[in-house]
Amino acid sequence: MSIARKVTEDVKSPRSVFLHWPIGHPMGEPGNVEQQTTVLLSALKALVGIKEPGTIVDLPFRWRRYEDLQKSFNI
Repeated sequence: MSIARKVTEDVKSPRSVFLHWPIGHPMGEPGNVEQQTTVLLSALKALVGIKEPGTIVDLPFRWRRYEDLQKSFNI
């Protein structure tokens, strides 16, 4: 699982999933077991389905507060 896409691309891992989430929270919000379980199961399903080495699957989850923060700072 990756939250740093450029690093993952540069490392050329055999397979990975990417989440556009803030550093330090690869599984989701602290204490949000339902969210973490959903992310974990989705990641495992995606990783098992990868057939081509070097593939990065973008998981569809978004961290709304993180995106709002990026917008406010024009990141």
